[in-house]
Amino acid sequence: MRFFTAGNVDDGKSTLIGRLLYDSKSISTDIIETLTRQSKNANNETEIDLALLTDGLRAEREQGITIDVAYKFFTTAKRKFIIADTPGHIQYTRNMFTGASNADLAIILIDARHGVTDQTRRHSILSSILGIPYLVVCINKMDMEEFSEKRFQDIQGQFKELSDRLNLNEIQFIPVSALCGDNVVNASVNMPWYDGPTLLNYLEEVDIQPAHEQQVPRFQVQYVIRPQSSDLHDYRGFAGIVKSGAFKVGSRVRVLPSSIDSTLARIELNGQIAETIEVNQPAILHLSEDVDISRGSWIVDAEQLPKSTKEFTATICWMDQRAFSPGQKFMLQHGSHRTKAAIRSIIDQIDIHTFEHTPGGDQMQLNDICKVVIKTADEVHYDPYMTNRSSGSFILIDDNTNNTVAAGTME
Repeated sequence: MRFFTAGNVDDGKSTLIGRLLYDSKSISTDIIETLTRQSKNANNETEIDLALLTDGLRAEREQGITIDVAYKFFTTAKRKFIIADTPGHIQYTRNMFTGASNADLAIILIDARHGVTDQTRRHSILSSILGIPYLVVCINKMDMEEFSEKRFQDIQGQFKELSDRLNLNEIQFIPVSALCGDNVVNASVNMPWYDGPTLLNYLEEVDIQPAHEQQVPRFQVQYVIRPQSSDLHDYRGFAGIVKSGAFKVGSRVRVLPSSIDSTLARIELNGQIAETIEVNQPAILHLSEDVDISRGSWIVDAEQLPKSTKEFTATICWMDQRAFSPGQKFMLQHGSHRTKAAIRSIIDQIDIHTFEHTPGGDQMQLNDICKVVIKTADEVHYDPYMTNRSSGSFILIDDNTNNTVAAGTME
């Protein structure tokens, strides 16, 4: 499971992740010793500063904030996890946009003292825009509100008013104290009125697999293998990764952009012959016909085809310090496929505090989120992001500077 955390500055995101890792015994002894030493250096001699586990950059530690997306990996008996600790400041919207784009679940932290804030609304709106399947609202610092059930219910009601407008899916509310460890890994003795799961219980038990199973088969070629040696004279394999769905030998597939149908003749997986491959597995495919295939080509189910077009609508987050200028030329990177592109028009801009759409002009500034029309030189083959995030996302690269200037989701 991939999940990310978001919330206001000082809501306790890094401490929550630290508590999750510490109480689940996912930290080695040498790291604990290092944290103990660093905590003492920070004049915190009584307890380990758990936030140091994720706030790895020196500038973050000096300011006590998170300014980059910090990734952590840990495993329990039931599941493997990848955590993205995203920044809370509004000027780092782009960091959250990219950190959250491939997440299965979002953890939104709310300070029990402050309730739902503008930042809460912003992060919830971004979660809606990015189609995050599951949302956990952790109402943190309950110890500072004397573990009040009424305060928890009040904030839960505030958030439900917001979520009704955003088309969010499953939402789980959990009262926690990251500092004290209540309801993070271990059930709280201070809140007997709460009978729901702890955060770790929920993360381990929530079922995220059906979303992958329902997606259509998509495989993108990263490399064409042709040794042309004496013992492998006719070998022609297509190496890549299963972006979604599953493939099995004998399936009828279509190759894009050539639009030629073929049969999946053989699959190589980890150096062995396999009958099937599933999402996220790297493999080498062999087709029964000799088809023109190159890096960036798609192998898809012949009966379930993606969209193919040179013009599409997308939601993008502008990530460059320099503002967008009309006529700017880009390279669109869609997985391993690249093509020249231009933004034809800006349809509207999304206010990430109110979710209102204002008419688009001809400018985009850093961290702006806009709906745009993109024109490409070559056909792009994709599924709408809301149905298949693996084939429905892309980045834009400035043709002159080679900087990544935007990340986007396709409609």
